Amino acid sequence: MEEDADLENRPHFHIIETDGWRVDHRESSALPGYLIISSRSFVTDLSDLAESTLCELGPLLAASQDALKRKLHAQRVYIGRYGHAPGRALHFHVIPIYEWIEELFWQDSRYRVFEEFAEGEGETSVDGAELTLFVWREFCERAEPPPIRGPSVPQAITLLRDALHHRQTGTS
Repeated sequence: MEEDADLENRPHFHIIETDGWRVDHRESSALPGYLIISSRSFVTDLSDLAESTLCELGPLLAASQDALKRKLHAQRVYIGRYGHAPGRALHFHVIPIYEWIEELFWQDSRYRVFEEFAEGEGETSVDGAELTLFVWREFCERAEPPPIRGPSVPQAITLLRDALHHRQTGTS
């Protein structure tokens, strides 16, 4: 399978896999802990997956969120399906938001333009869409992303591999 060949070419980003899903660190992200959870079957819609594969997804998303919070101290974790590029299997982005990400967002005056779009008082001073865009632009697309605080990407991968492997196998 072509995706398996891709995995062999970049095993250092691979974290774990189940019967139906593969968890990898996003290759093009300098943000430690940015995960991609991909279907191991080449499908583009959830409705095309077997029930057993669908039953694995919820616990896998929950375990990934828990590992990001416990091991990397993510303040929040955003989970979503965004892309629709041809040739890509169904996948979900799991994006950790650390306290220092929000601080960097507020320090960057370019992102203040978002305030012009708000029509009323929100529950928070910044929302998930704004922080997701910030992460994509600053940590996935910039040639020189901002400095990170905490574990590096390789260290985060090791921590997450360990946490998710132990959870998957039921060992401590």
